[in-house]
Amino acid sequence: MKLTFVKRCLIVAVAGIFGASAAFAQDDKAASLEQLLKMVQDSKVSETREHKQREAEFLRDKANQQSLLNKAKAEKAAEERRSEQLEAKYKAQEIQVAAKRKQLQERLGSLKELFGHLTSTAGDLRSNINTSVVSAQYGDRTAFLDALIDKMNSATKLPKIDEIERLWYELQRETIEGAKVTTFTGTVIKPNGEKAAQTIVRVGNFNLLSDGKYLTYSPKDGKIEELVRQPDSFLSGAAAVQEATSGFTKVGIDPTGPSGGSLLAALINTPSLEERWHQGGTVGYIISAVGAFAALLALWRFIVLMGISGKVNAQLKQQKANTNNPLGRVLKVAEDNPKVDTETLELKLEEAVLKERPQIESGLQLLKIIAMVAPLLGLLGTVTGMIVTFQAITIFGAGDPKAMAGGISGALVTTVLGLIVAIPTVLMHTLVNTKAKRVVHILDEQSAGIIAENAEKK
Repeated sequence: MKLTFVKRCLIVAVAGIFGASAAFAQDDKAASLEQLLKMVQDSKVSETREHKQREAEFLRDKANQQSLLNKAKAEKAAEERRSEQLEAKYKAQEIQVAAKRKQLQERLGSLKELFGHLTSTAGDLRSNINTSVVSAQYGDRTAFLDALIDKMNSATKLPKIDEIERLWYELQRETIEGAKVTTFTGTVIKPNGEKAAQTIVRVGNFNLLSDGKYLTYSPKDGKIEELVRQPDSFLSGAAAVQEATSGFTKVGIDPTGPSGGSLLAALINTPSLEERWHQGGTVGYIISAVGAFAALLALWRFIVLMGISGKVNAQLKQQKANTNNPLGRVLKVAEDNPKVDTETLELKLEEAVLKERPQIESGLQLLKIIAMVAPLLGLLGTVTGMIVTFQAITIFGAGDPKAMAGGISGALVTTVLGLIVAIPTVLMHTLVNTKAKRVVHILDEQSAGIIAENAEKK
């Protein structure tokens, strides 16, 4: 330690000599060695004075730090004594609290059971009010119930008679209002986001109606909103209730309204026929186009065959052949060949009938093909839809049964469309085919009669 200190002093002295020499060399050059020695001595005395000043400042700071340390130790000791006192006081008060609680339980007696029933009733009422449509008219009524439940569960507070009476009042009001059809003025949020003050009809605790439309109430934020989609089949009753002043009026209500209105939500979310049709996608559109073509074809052929049948019936009543109908053209062949033998006449008549068949039976084979192809197209759409649904399940999982059911439902739409097209097409084909066969049967019958007459004459 001492050697190190001596080394440091020597280093400082040498640095001071060189520093002083450099300073004096800059300020004033020594004329002789004595003058240089004098200058070095003066510099050493100055540095010694500065070092002593610094040592004094260091000693003062050291004394101050020791004073601060002593003060901190004293404060720590005082706080430790205070902590011990507080712990002792806490233990004593804890014993007093336990005794007071025991005394409270003894004095409550049967009131404790009463408070339990009141707490349960208040909790049930709060749950009902949170989903109640009545709250749309009277606002939030659960704040006092929260305070009442806190008091009855507290060990230091007791409910007042007025609060217990209000609980009874709210129970009675919720029951009575649930059986009323009443009106009030409220702010309704339109589907486009606009707000309007409207007269609202509250049907018990089930539904809210306004301007002939159904509303929904959100208990969380107290908003009354008009449903984006309305149950169209019930809107006439909603308008009638709002206009009625007395008596009975038919209106559709949601029996699940007090629990959130799940039935109405399911009803308005049910896809319409048009939406179902769009769910069929490209294959569904193709099936629909094929079905429309089949209907037009069947209608056209039915009209044509009705005309042909009418002309054939008119020809049956005439003696002279008219070439404006198939039967007349067949009879014309017989009139043009009166002297030919029976075999030749038979061949000519069969040829004439065969020429008429394509015109009479035109389109029937196409209708039959459409009736067979339509269900196959529906099956194709279902299979492709199921592939897409299972791919989505593979990617996103089967955590949402509604989404999976919706995909399967959309896939089955094409099967329904295929059957909807196939069944009427089969019926139309049968009807048109019957008309065509009747005309052909008349041609065959008349041909056979002509051949028989010719054979008798020979």
